[in-house]
Amino acid sequence: MNSKFISDLSMNRRTALKSTLAWTTAMGMGAAGLPLAANAATPSPIRGKLDYNDPQDNLYAFGKLWSSYEEPCLGAFHGLMYLRIPGKRMIPLFGYTGTGALFAKLDENGDLWIKSRETGYFTDLETGDILETWDNPFTGKTVEVYHFYNDVLVGKIGKEIPKFFMGELGDSPTLMNEGTVFPDENGNYPFVLPFQQYGDDLMLAWDYTHDYTNPVKPAGWPQSSTGAKITPSEHFTFQVNKTELEDRDLNTVRMTAGFSRISECWPFMEMGGTEYAGATLFGRMHSHKGLRGYGDIPPKVLAYVEKHAPDYLALPNNWDMSTKRIDTWKAYAQDIPPENKDYEWSPSDFILPSGKGSKRNS
Repeated sequence: MNSKFISDLSMNRRTALKSTLAWTTAMGMGAAGLPLAANAATPSPIRGKLDYNDPQDNLYAFGKLWSSYEEPCLGAFHGLMYLRIPGKRMIPLFGYTGTGALFAKLDENGDLWIKSRETGYFTDLETGDILETWDNPFTGKTVEVYHFYNDVLVGKIGKEIPKFFMGELGDSPTLMNEGTVFPDENGNYPFVLPFQQYGDDLMLAWDYTHDYTNPVKPAGWPQSSTGAKITPSEHFTFQVNKTELEDRDLNTVRMTAGFSRISECWPFMEMGGTEYAGATLFGRMHSHKGLRGYGDIPPKVLAYVEKHAPDYLALPNNWDMSTKRIDTWKAYAQDIPPENKDYEWSPSDFILPSGKGSKRNS
């Protein structure tokens, strides 16, 4: 559901897997300008108070666009998820919504740090109410719905485009923005983002496309697992006001975005072992932040979070990197006991505030 960066891009594969990954986002974040090429040697057609060919200015811009300096901000996403069975039209299944508390800082080396605390829920298509159970129209089963709680994720981005290290040893890392960032003459990928300008709007695409070993193993969760590998991807199209983004007296900027994601079926849907295990989920959402207080959070979502998980509307003061909740599938495998009772498993000590798995902690 969300984007996660490793805490130090100089880590090797084994160190990265042992470490705590960085952050995620429940957040989804433009006379016609030309896209800024991601090669730092290419002159930028965008003129302003920021140098859009300078990785340092790009880090400042991204932190302000995605998050907020000096004090945390709150944002949200909301939209629909569809199921596509090959050869058939997509069918709407449920709403998809959530919140994010976000905070950013630039350290003494100019690296960008972002911490977040996020929720994710599924909602009834007609009422918008958050689902505790879902009637799966394909299998005929009523299943408990797993709610996403990413508790205090922290990540650092340096002056190169980050890579995701997901899955297990042997899985390949994912380069952010593959297709719109390109190496310089030394083979490095400087943190120069593909901003586009139209009038006083700045637009930015932010993409990742994964392919890694499924933490919800078929041997342990034959109903929840869709197979040995998963290929989730998320795609954001941010829009901000250029003048506000470049004003260093402002600690954040109003951001609106299109947010889409494609993946295998969520584990809680229990499509494993059925003819629908190979189906594809597609989500299209709005994402936004920058209004005061709780202004960006849909009322029903806000009421639910205030009742079940009020801590997720704020952030602690520390920048602890100890989180083990790296991605949604891995969190599910940590929180939900295996369906195969003989499968070796150690339960997580994380307490789910609501949804599938929360009763295990009560």
